[in-house]
Amino acid sequence: MKQLATRLIPLRFVPIFKRAIWGGRRLATLLYKQLPPGDDYAESWEIADHGADVGIVADGPFAGCSLHDLVLEFGAHLTGKKYDAFPLLIKFLDANQRLSVQVHPNDRLAREMANDRGKTEAWLILHADPGSVIYAGLKQGVTRKVFEKAIHSGDIEACLHRAPVKPGDCIYIPAGTVHAIGAGIVLAEVQQMSDTTYRVYDWGRAGSDGRRRKLHIDQAMKCIDFTRGPVNPQIPERVEVEGGIAETLVESEYFVIRRRSLDGLGKIGSPTRFTILLGIDGDCTIADNGLEYRLGVGQSILLPAQIGECPLRPLTSKAAILECSVP
Repeated sequence: MKQLATRLIPLRFVPIFKRAIWGGRRLATLLYKQLPPGDDYAESWEIADHGADVGIVADGPFAGCSLHDLVLEFGAHLTGKKYDAFPLLIKFLDANQRLSVQVHPNDRLAREMANDRGKTEAWLILHADPGSVIYAGLKQGVTRKVFEKAIHSGDIEACLHRAPVKPGDCIYIPAGTVHAIGAGIVLAEVQQMSDTTYRVYDWGRAGSDGRRRKLHIDQAMKCIDFTRGPVNPQIPERVEVEGGIAETLVESEYFVIRRRSLDGLGKIGSPTRFTILLGIDGDCTIADNGLEYRLGVGQSILLPAQIGECPLRPLTSKAAILECSVP
């Protein structure tokens, strides 16, 4: 590892783009990502430290350094406490088609089945075509026996709770929750640093090779929490803060998500933990040590714990960011 500066600064990372049959081009058209040619770009991993998928600092004195190396080198100065890998994975998703019906394991099952972390996640809807829906949780009364029968009959959709969504909705998906993102949705996702997914149903479609994508029925059935019923959008807790409004969208054991609507000079960040910022509306700047860092729609910045609170200033009359951290 090259000789590094002793003080951390706000960090931007080169996005890691993921292609999938359900992706499209709206990471470029709505979130201004510089995508290569192709019409199946599904995910932009903004903050990542998972296996071979590790974010690389885009610019500044740490340009070219990996997030993993920074976690090991700076420890609590970066994250607030020591981790062996960065604990959260932050993405933007373009669901041009609906995703498979799937489930993620909890921490114990992920260790046993995949040598991975569990995967609890949350979605903030940024764009939704008219009529867009999400599938989250099981309908009331759906038992393991009922669900197994639906797998064999191909009638799984009848077991799923289906809810319309609009921009601004936030859906919290604890591990063990059966779910699928519907077509026509672009969202920001905050999750545990994990990539373990078990597909239950894929709507009968074929993959890019012309074959149906692999399902993981046995694994999924071990992971599904059949006590969890319908999941609906979160009800935000809204408070006035310096420079605008803060809405707590999710407060879980793995992450805390707040939406900040900006109308004046405020502050952001913490000396005891890292803070991840995602631009979701308009433009703003974050200042640190005499420098300003612009944050626009579709952009992300990691604020290390070492730098503490930073001034936050809107540049447009309508500016909003997503603020993510650990409890």
